[in-house]
Amino acid sequence: MNIKRILTIALAIAPLAMMAQMKIATININDVFNSLPETKVANDELANLSQQFKGEYELMLNEFNSKYAAYQAMVADNKVPATIKDRRVQEIQDGDREINKFLENSKATIEARREALEKPIHDKINAAIKQLGDTEGYTYILDVSTTPVAYRGAGAIDLTQQVKKMLGAE
Repeated sequence: MNIKRILTIALAIAPLAMMAQMKIATININDVFNSLPETKVANDELANLSQQFKGEYELMLNEFNSKYAAYQAMVADNKVPATIKDRRVQEIQDGDREINKFLENSKATIEARREALEKPIHDKINAAIKQLGDTEGYTYILDVSTTPVAYRGAGAIDLTQQVKKMLGAE
């Protein structure tokens, strides 16, 4: 009977002993990401690319509006044959489709470029976190920027500044 009681107590204490060995810290990856100089360079490149697409879009829109205005003037003229009017309607519809396709392709191009620029930055951050976790012996490092922690006590360890320092961020 004593052995059962001792075994029960040992089984109850074992998880507590394991938890005492865990070392947990938090980090705000968004804060680290936004503080890196590489992020500013990437954002500048994306802004430039977006501006180029915006300029091309405005040219396309001006051309479309000119064709539409010419068509509106033509509609009132009874001397213009219906086939010419139909052709102009088709041109306007084609222009509208072209503009929409351009917008979709522009967004896809910008998003693909964003991913290509941000991936190495995130890889660098993750490598620093892993290095810090391995050298300091952390069991878990929780990202508080995307998944908030329900409670964080006064003694909680925040590695954000350490990772920033490792990566040379401001």
